[in-house]
Amino acid sequence: MSSDLSGILPRVLIVSRRTLRKNKFVDFVGEYHLDLIVGYGAVPVIVPRVSGVHMLLDSFEPIHGVLLCEGEDIDPSWYEEDTSCLSQEELEEIRRLHVSDTSIDKEKDSIELALAKLCLERNIPYLGICRGSQLLNVACGGTLYQDIGKELSNKGLEESEMVMHINYDDYDGHRHEVKVVENTPLHHWFKDSLEDDKMDILVNSYHHQGVKRLAQRFVPMAFAPDGLIEGFYDPDAYNPEEGKFIMGLQFHPERMRKADSDEFDYPGCPFAYQEFVKAVVAYQKRLNTSVQKPLKLNKEMENKRKSIVRSFSLAKDLYNHGLGMSSTKESELQEGAEFLESNTALSVQQEKRLKQMGATVRNAGSYIERLRQNEEREKMARSVMGKMSMEQLSELLSFYHTMGQICSEVLEKKIHDIVNDVSL
Repeated sequence: MSSDLSGILPRVLIVSRRTLRKNKFVDFVGEYHLDLIVGYGAVPVIVPRVSGVHMLLDSFEPIHGVLLCEGEDIDPSWYEEDTSCLSQEELEEIRRLHVSDTSIDKEKDSIELALAKLCLERNIPYLGICRGSQLLNVACGGTLYQDIGKELSNKGLEESEMVMHINYDDYDGHRHEVKVVENTPLHHWFKDSLEDDKMDILVNSYHHQGVKRLAQRFVPMAFAPDGLIEGFYDPDAYNPEEGKFIMGLQFHPERMRKADSDEFDYPGCPFAYQEFVKAVVAYQKRLNTSVQKPLKLNKEMENKRKSIVRSFSLAKDLYNHGLGMSSTKESELQEGAEFLESNTALSVQQEKRLKQMGATVRNAGSYIERLRQNEEREKMARSVMGKMSMEQLSELLSFYHTMGQICSEVLEKKIHDIVNDVSL
């Protein structure tokens, strides 16, 4: 496989969900997510929910984006939620009502939290749908309702404010109202579908938990009538053209389709995926640019490089032909000598070999003497480099490292050849 990754399509990691089928575990990811990611120009890479995978995430590099979606309830210990407001009877009732969601999967939690934190550390584009939005909030220090039906209903809501967030009998067809927050990405995506300056749309959702305390870095994008946050994003990490996208949606825009059709309820439904992939593509380009940035030397550095190359060329002639040195050539050799003093320390064996080299031994002897007395030069070099920028130092280090390697290899070969000639 080629080591050049610049030509591959951007990769979006998606963690699978585990279920039991015919007494065997099966991992899956909803096809709508995969279709949209592929359709907009990225490659979905499925991370299997397998024990220990959270320790092997480096194996999935390069990572250009992460989409987290379906799954069970997140272990409350991750966000230290106090469940004392719910009685034991209420907790047992919740488990009976939502049996498919309340069987916590700690391994999936570990994998997805590790990926979410990686995205936050590196500013890798992240889209969280449903559980993925809850996990993003938890990863940033937010909390969740253990059960929105029990906890929000206990707040004394009016009947008109009550919302059914999950309907097991009509998963795809179920809709409830949300109010979109003005001047947010969600508003931009759905603005052509808003009627009479109203900010309401109907969304599909399938969850019994949700954001309780939103992490400080996020801004809400939509609210249900009962006050539950249905979407949020980080405004400081949102610019798809520049590869920035950190967002969570509690509802399912990918499933908001008309009955017996793949046509979306609103033209804005697929925009979350479209803009996410746009950010993923931009992030990949930015990553490749930073990795493959060529070494550029300013005019002064380029002149220095040419002087060093000229110095090495003269040294080559001296070693090969034993030519005498004029004062002009001697001064030109100075550049190479200074370079070697600062980059190459000779071994005892190399010193002994140099002393066998006839006319060259005088130059070698003076070189070795200068090498031993370079403490002052080192101090001066540190002083000069301390005033250079990080970029200048990086370029200088790369250049000197390369030249040092070449010089050491050539010098070793030359010394070996001359010693062999002397022994003959």
